[in-house]
Amino acid sequence: MSTATPTSRLPIRPLLPGQTVDGRPATLGVLGGGQLGRMFVQAAQSLGFDAVVLDPEATSPAGQVSHLTVQGAYDDRQALARLAGIAHAVTTEFENVPADSMAELASRLPVAPQADAVAIAQDRVREKALFKRCEPDSNVGPAPYAVIETAADVDAAPEALFPGVLKTARLGYDGKGQANVATRDELRAAWQQLGGVVCVLEQRLSLQDECSVIIARGADGTVVHLPMQRNLHRGGILAMTEVYEGNVPRSLANHAVQATRHIAQALDYVGVLCVEFFVLSDGRLVVNEMAPRPHNSGHYSVDACDVSQFDLQVRTLAGLPLLQPRLHSPTVMLNLLGDLWFDAAGQPRELPWAQLLALPGCHLHLYGKREARAGRKMGHLTLTAATIEAVRATAREAAALLGMAPWWDDAASAAQVRAATDSVQDE
Repeated sequence: MSTATPTSRLPIRPLLPGQTVDGRPATLGVLGGGQLGRMFVQAAQSLGFDAVVLDPEATSPAGQVSHLTVQGAYDDRQALARLAGIAHAVTTEFENVPADSMAELASRLPVAPQADAVAIAQDRVREKALFKRCEPDSNVGPAPYAVIETAADVDAAPEALFPGVLKTARLGYDGKGQANVATRDELRAAWQQLGGVVCVLEQRLSLQDECSVIIARGADGTVVHLPMQRNLHRGGILAMTEVYEGNVPRSLANHAVQATRHIAQALDYVGVLCVEFFVLSDGRLVVNEMAPRPHNSGHYSVDACDVSQFDLQVRTLAGLPLLQPRLHSPTVMLNLLGDLWFDAAGQPRELPWAQLLALPGCHLHLYGKREARAGRKMGHLTLTAATIEAVRATAREAAALLGMAPWWDDAASAAQVRAATDSVQDE
């Protein structure tokens, strides 16, 4: 358990693009060298900042494009000291970085998000307690749940939580560390299979949609947000995100944005925060989880918004003005997983990049990962167009070229878009 506390935080001090500080270029640091770090570095460089990455690998995706890389473990105190000696402010690209490392850095230089927010996001028990604490103000709570720490907790789990989903309290992501359980016996077996670690048992709900909200909150309390994202997951991994006016009813989107603001306020959060929501079959919202960083579902913002989630991450870290992003085009984002790099027989194959890049409004982002593996995020496609119908048609064409399984029934999807749009117009 992290010992990090809010008192360990130094204030964000403004860093200006192209500024020299103590005889050195203003430099922003990031813990983690994955694709989120890569896109943060690119956003920082576009504003004239130098960038430094701390990662165990010498040639990480972010390290490939950064000015400097500090190679070392995230809890290596020497590596952390080197990072603190180079950077003028530090952020993170993933939530499983040791929160104590964030706290140690925060005693030396500005860090956003703060260590205590990262520690809460690492622990589903603490995270759900936060959501419950915010529920009276936000009117959005988590799914009914119980904490499973002992065999006695298994025996005492309320019958109303079955069928349910058992999730490890820590280190679960992209569908890992989870198991569906329909009975108490299945719960007992799943808990043992997960190693008898602390878990959360959530009631399985009837879902209509999965959505997410990304906000940025500055040190002065200013909050801006991206449009609400409508997401599709496969195997626990995000497959597609759709963003356009009417992707969900406006009242629902406003409610989710306000709930996300309440969570950020409760944390006194500084940085970019993503909160994922379930939309139930009766139209109610349930908060699922949060990520104290940019999020896969916000990647489209690089190509479809005038201010991206990574621009906002840079601005919050550097103490620069936050602008409300504007969506300039309807958009669909497709995740490119390593599975696509292999044919049905498991043999490597060449992907039709030239045909994809010939599609209007197609923006390809590959992350520089040298080895493709099943389930590994290798890149993404963002499709943009002038109309909802055009972008969805292009997304279908791209999916067919890639060999991705269809994800919607045309008639049902069109009806859903019409219903959502009607809800907007009715307001």
